This record gives sequence, structure tokens and C-alpha cells, in this order.
Amino acid sequence: MVGVTDLVTFGETMLRLSPPRGERLETTDSLDVQAGGGESNVAVGASRLGVDAVWLSKLPDSPPGRRVTNELRSHGVTPEVAWTDPAEGRVGTYYLERGGAPRGSNVVYDRGDAAITTVTPGDLSTASFADASRFHTTGITPALSDRAAETAAALLREAGDAGLTRSFDLNYREKLWDPETARAAYESLFEHVDTLFVPRRDAREVLDREGDAVAIAHGLAAEFGVETVVVTRGTEGAVALRDGEVYEQGVFDAETIDAIGTGDAFVAGYLAKRIDGGDLPAALEWAAAVAALKRTVAGDVAVVTPGEVEGVVAGGGGIDR
Repeated sequence: MVGVTDLVTFGETMLRLSPPRGERLETTDSLDVQAGGGESNVAVGASRLGVDAVWLSKLPDSPPGRRVTNELRSHGVTPEVAWTDPAEGRVGTYYLERGGAPRGSNVVYDRGDAAITTVTPGDLSTASFADASRFHTTGITPALSDRAAETAAALLREAGDAGLTRSFDLNYREKLWDPETARAAYESLFEHVDTLFVPRRDAREVLDREGDAVAIAHGLAAEFGVETVVVTRGTEGAVALRDGEVYEQGVFDAETIDAIGTGDAFVAGYLAKRIDGGDLPAALEWAAAVAALKRTVAGDVAVVTPGEVEGVVAGGGGIDR
């Protein structure tokens, strides 16, 4: 239905520049260009699963800025962007150099002075909150600047006042800030979060939590009043806690073509199923299936279909019939 929004996300989207697999940045003569950002990745993944998604951000009115919004629109996402003079901020970029063992892959960020670092609540239209059911952002956004952190907090509060269910993915990035600074920023936001996604490793190393995934979930829910806590455990799957009840979900096997964006795909699958009326176990199952499918797709976003997800859940290998 035109004019109806299910999901609103807020955050930075960069342009990802990648040489062909195995080539070095310092010698390559070609780069693939794709858009990628935690919150827009979630919006795209959810949109491809039937969710009406809006992405809020700030970009320069420039060819790279329009490159970002054009790509998001191609996946059905509606960008609600505060456009600014290119002289006042740029599009951040990151370079992904993909290599095999023992060298591995490397990410080089070039995101200084990005337009998003100057964003304020007044820059953004929140008209879509009026009929949306969910709002999502991640821990990357408050790491970008004080203004971005203040805006993320303001939007979480406004979304709560509007009756939206608010989700937050920790998404810790050690190249952006240290664990102590990140922990203080995260914990200041938790009172405005209804659904928290946190990797077990980051819960231990950043939030200074002890114990297994279930203990971590119970501790965060009790201390901060978060309704639903989802702790991801890599190859061991995920654990979710809601109303004192624990749910577990394993992983689906996948051949990994590109692992970047797997966590965002997990969140997208979860939110899409919840928005569709699915219960928490069904949402976890869809989350795991979308994450598995994402690993088979190059780029940051989960370019998948509902039929493929249903196929993975049903054990059919994700074939879209």
C-alpha cells in the first residue's frame, strides 16, 4: 500500500570498493562499487522479504550520494535523506581486499568528514514514524560523531514515543572506538531499546559480560529492561530471551562467497518475520536462513527472495520454486 511504512532505519551507508578476489589494492586496475551500511543493509534485506522500509540518513548532493540512494531504491527501499552541499560533507567509502589464508581479507575505511557526522534530529523527517511498526539502528552510528550519537538517541526516544518497537544491533567496530567508550555509549541507549541484538564475543569484550549466551541475555534484560535480547554465537547459532523464556536457533549450512553483511541479514530476516506476524521462534528461523543465504551472495546486502528463505527453512536448499 502506498504511503505505509513497516520499518524505519537510520545510519550511514558507504560505497564499498573492492578489487577482484585475490588482487591487492595497491596493484589492481579495477574496483567493484556497491553500497553498504549496517542499517541500510537491514532495510534492503527486509524490503526484499516484503517489508515496506524507509532509510533515514544524510548525504551530499553529489554523484556518489545519488549512487547510494539509487542502489537502495533498486531494492525497494525508500531513502529519506537530508541532502547537503558536497563541500560540507562527503560519502564515506571503504575498501575490501579479499584474500585467502594465510593472508585473509582486509578492510580499509575512508569515512572522515562524511555528511552523516553532522546530522541532527532537525535534519531528518520522521513522518514515516506515524504508521511504521519498527525502528532500527546500530552501534556503528553513535561511533561516527557526537552529533550522530545524539541524533540516534533522539530518534530512539521519538520512535518510542510514537509507539514503535525499537531494535538496536551492537555492531561493534574496533576501528571506530575502544571498548570502554563504546560500552558507555551503548548502555546509555539501552533504556530506549526493545529488542537488542548482541554477538556473544562483543557482550564479553565490550559490555564486560560473563557467562554463556543465556546468562548474558538474562543479565542485559534484567539490568536494562530490554524486552527481547538476541545473542548470536557464530557457528553455534543464536539464543533469544523474551518474558523469561529462552529460545535457541542453529545455523543453516552455507558455502561462503562473501561473509560481510551476514549479521545485518540475520536482523533483516528476524524483523521481516516479526513484522509479518511471526512469533519469536519463527523469526529466529528466518533470521538464520537469511544469514545463510547472504553468505552465498557477493556484496553487503542480502539479495534474496522469500521463496529462497522458505526453501532453506524447509530443508530444500533455498531453491525458489
